[in-house]
Amino acid sequence: MITLYSFGPAFGLPDRSPFVMKVETLLKMANLLYRTDTTGLAKAPKGKLPYIEDDGMLVPDSTFIRWHIEKKYRIDFDQGLDPSQKATAWAFEKMAEDQLYWVSVYDRWLIDENFRKGPLRFFDKVPASIRPVVAALVRRKLRTALYGQGLGRHSSEEILALGTRSINAIADFLGDKPFFMGSEPTGADATMFAFVCAVLCPYFESRIRSAAERRENLRGYVGRMTARYYPGLKRLAGCRAAA
Repeated sequence: MITLYSFGPAFGLPDRSPFVMKVETLLKMANLLYRTDTTGLAKAPKGKLPYIEDDGMLVPDSTFIRWHIEKKYRIDFDQGLDPSQKATAWAFEKMAEDQLYWVSVYDRWLIDENFRKGPLRFFDKVPASIRPVVAALVRRKLRTALYGQGLGRHSSEEILALGTRSINAIADFLGDKPFFMGSEPTGADATMFAFVCAVLCPYFESRIRSAAERRENLRGYVGRMTARYYPGLKRLAGCRAAA
């Protein structure tokens, strides 16, 4: 059985990390047996989650995990897509992972109210005497990472404009299709579902969330994906299944 090393459920989502959600959704799509383990961060091969253990082999990074699943289990997550469609799917996935993700990080970690109600709780197990120092240090590292990535160099209004442009691009491309690339889910849906959920998560207040909520097709899309792959979560990301 595959072991998926994860952070664990948080904020009404299956996992606090959209990258973990992406991998878990891929495992569900592939109908592979797996279990989750929330104790693996300290020994993560690349110092990050997710990673999987499969027959003693450790595979880190959500994209390489997908490729491993496709190769070992002979699963084509892009079945039915032509080369142009595969290229489009890849471009949207990278936009979500390399741009929209950082907008969510900014909203959760650098907006004080959101940080206090969300990420600050990650440090509850740290001794109280040093908890504020440790939390401040990690938050400072994330601020530096955001600056290095580029998004952290912008004003809040500019970050909102960039995030909104990405959200609108996703919604416009989705249109009235049931799933991101058509009538049935493909690999891109694992990514788009996870990262749209991160933006729509009702636990946090943000203007990018409000922009996403105005796109009804995104809410219906998350509802459909939830109904198919996470039926026990009735109101994942505040969305509802659409007919």
